[in-house]
Amino acid sequence: MNLKITYNTENINWEIVSSILAKAGLSSSDPEICKMAFQGSQVTVFAFDDGNMIGTARAISDGVKQAAIYDVAILPEYQGKGIGKIMMESIMDKLPGCNFILYANVGKETFYEKLGFRRLKTGMAKFVKTELMANRGFTD
Repeated sequence: MNLKITYNTENINWEIVSSILAKAGLSSSDPEICKMAFQGSQVTVFAFDDGNMIGTARAISDGVKQAAIYDVAILPEYQGKGIGKIMMESIMDKLPGCNFILYANVGKETFYEKLGFRRLKTGMAKFVKTELMANRGFTD
């Protein structure tokens, strides 16, 4: 595998983004909606193998305190190879000091837990002050 990670939306084929989201089991959107969503995000991450897009992820954020991660999607044949971890760590590194929330596909919770996320009643989160938030009942 010849993995390349990019962080901007220039020269992105939005048809492929829409296709990857669908193939990974996320709710797929029209390519133009995908384009608007990714271009409106604070952080975008795209993974390529030999020039072919194989994964997407993005975060919306105020850049200093809170962030929500969306559209973490890897083509099924590339899952389990560490690409999702690289993409997630890239997002978190670009937003230091932020608390993170996200929705996890059913069955993928363990992946996020390995990255430090904890279960919420309606989603998952990674708080900067993990112990404090657990003590306050926000996480298990």
